[in-house]
Amino acid sequence: MRPGSVRWVGGTLLLPAVLLGLGGVGAGGDPLHQDLMAALSPPGSGWLLGTDELGRSLLLRLAHATRVSAGLALFCVALAWCGGVALGLAAAWRGGWANQVVLGGADTLMAFPGLLLTLLVAGLLGGGVVALVAGVALAQLPQAVRMSRALADGVLARPFVQASRLVGLSAPGILWRDVVPLLLPQLLTQAALSVAQAVLTIAALGFLGIGVHPPTPEWGMMIADGAPHLAEAPWVVLVPAGLLVTSVLGLVLLAEDVR
Repeated sequence: MRPGSVRWVGGTLLLPAVLLGLGGVGAGGDPLHQDLMAALSPPGSGWLLGTDELGRSLLLRLAHATRVSAGLALFCVALAWCGGVALGLAAAWRGGWANQVVLGGADTLMAFPGLLLTLLVAGLLGGGVVALVAGVALAQLPQAVRMSRALADGVLARPFVQASRLVGLSAPGILWRDVVPLLLPQLLTQAALSVAQAVLTIAALGFLGIGVHPPTPEWGMMIADGAPHLAEAPWVVLVPAGLLVTSVLGLVLLAEDVR
């Protein structure tokens, strides 16, 4: 597949989520409004995407769920990568025991699968949105630390950085002015892939009933709620699951295209 076509395919796959989350599609209604007389109505029967088991509009719920899932994923990744890059740069600059402590902590966290670590943190903190954010961000942190540490090590050895150190410039100034701009393109590309991973993790936790609590709509929770009605009303599962799959695949393709 040509690079240009990858970009177009990724953008096309991501477009429905963008329209729902940012374009204001379905923003004018109440996603919690119930109409039991219209429960499990199929798409096109007065409801564009149909209704769920409580007669709630899937379009309205998807619009709000997209904002919730995407917002949480972006916040978790931003938190993890800002903290991870700061730790990685500090480890590269200081070296010695600081480098060993930071990389040792990252290796310890990487020993746990991401979803397992998130479940562990969520269980220790008692569930809820705060526990969800803490768990997802902590699972993303080691990758940010190790990648920024490896990239910064090469940049810090370059002559212009050594010259800045010799004239007595401060460490924060050198890192912010000389190092971070060179690392930013690669870090942002990897962070975009981390957003896709965070979306999947949040949806998996929502499916398990951990994190966002009802009645707030969320992709994984919507799939779990519709699973008992899959045989009689498959759209209650296929619509949110399809949006989840296309959004994640679109993010991955766009990130790979940028890479």
